Amino acid sequence: MNKQIYPLLIAQFLSAFADNAILFTVIAMVMQSTQLPGWYVPALQSVFLVAFVVLAPWVGGFADNHPKSRVLIIANLIKASGAGLLLCNVEPLIAYCIVGVGAAVYSPAKYGILPELAGHEFLVKANSWIEGSTILAILMGMIVGAKVADYSIVWALTGTIVMFTASALITLSLPVRILKHETIPGSRIMAFWKEIGAFFITPRSRFAILGGSLFWAAAATLRVIIVVWAPLVLLSKNATEIAELTLFLAVGIIAGSALVPRMIPLEHLRRARIPAYLMAAFIIVLSLMDSIWPARFTLFFIGMMGGMFIVPVNAALQEIGQQSIGSGSAVALQGFFQNLAMLLAVGGYTFAAAHHIAPVAAMFVLGALVFGATFLVSLHLPDNQQK
Repeated sequence: MNKQIYPLLIAQFLSAFADNAILFTVIAMVMQSTQLPGWYVPALQSVFLVAFVVLAPWVGGFADNHPKSRVLIIANLIKASGAGLLLCNVEPLIAYCIVGVGAAVYSPAKYGILPELAGHEFLVKANSWIEGSTILAILMGMIVGAKVADYSIVWALTGTIVMFTASALITLSLPVRILKHETIPGSRIMAFWKEIGAFFITPRSRFAILGGSLFWAAAATLRVIIVVWAPLVLLSKNATEIAELTLFLAVGIIAGSALVPRMIPLEHLRRARIPAYLMAAFIIVLSLMDSIWPARFTLFFIGMMGGMFIVPVNAALQEIGQQSIGSGSAVALQGFFQNLAMLLAVGGYTFAAAHHIAPVAAMFVLGALVFGATFLVSLHLPDNQQK
């Protein structure tokens, strides 16, 4: 494994830590307010996702045609500015959307730089490390962010700004390298649609795009449902208790990410559908829970199956992208579909919540939809697909 991946692991850990600390800081702001409506948290998640969908035609090419290490720095500074706006009491929907812009720029460079540093032989392992460290950052960020935010919103936001800045500084140690890919002349939006057409030719690439979209749509929707479900069913009282509950989901994803490299190699990508089916089943089981420890263990297994599903999907997408439209463009394309799916899913739940649909029913329906969608996205995918 290339030693240059270690600064990337540290930098992206800090950035992901701050991403989740700021999310639970905003959740704490909502829970501490008596004026904000119940649909405000899913609305916040939605405005964050809008940036990914709108900027998708540009951020991939930007990552592929500039040093990805420098793109990561720019993205962290944008995120820090969004946190600064929250600190200045700017409308949270606007400020959190700016954080989303930074995240949209960050993602193609973060995943697109992996093939440059790891190569084919270690790509799944590198993704496992990245995914595991990211989930560890999510785990720590949401717990620490929620605890600090319950004590002081100002201190929590200041801490996220420091984290984003530290991540940018560490990223300076990554190599400055540009692997240019042939660009399609004309409108970038039209070029983006042509890239979609070119990328959807094979069942393997379709599965990588749609499978990743399915995972993140399910994860985002489950997270916002838990914010309402936990106080209602498990009687959670603040952001810290909700964060401690989702800790088990994060630990499960770490465990799944660690187990998957030997179980699902790139040549047997079709196997990834099995943990996706199990993830759907455990979401349905969670909707039937009404006590804390069974819910925690069920969240752990949801996370484990999700980790085993998303790691090989991400690795396949990066390799296919590097061999075709560019790894950054492929990740941006994946980001477009993932975040469009997340936006539609979270938007659908926001609409349901506004019409007083019970979170238990919403969670059950989510599990059923994930099960059906897994079947659809894995159709025609051969079991043994060589490079």
